[in-house]
Amino acid sequence: MRTGSEPATARSALRARFWLSLWGLTWAILGTAAFALAGRFGWALACGVLWLVATVDLVVVIRHIRQGPHYQPGRDIPPYRPPSG
Repeated sequence: MRTGSEPATARSALRARFWLSLWGLTWAILGTAAFALAGRFGWALACGVLWLVATVDLVVVIRHIRQGPHYQPGRDIPPYRPPSG
């Protein structure tokens, strides 16, 4: 149910995305090392690509967390206040 204050009170799941990305990064690093040591270079390459994707996602999430909350008006809010008078 909408309360009308969603733009001011909305919260994203950035912290959950941070921990999931960190979890994926850990497994991608371990997978890359394990498959490389086992001689499975195709799988090691796949895990390496996943490692890169998880790292980029982690950087984006950290950047968004550090930016802090932003006010985003709805469609019915004009971009500027109308001139008074």
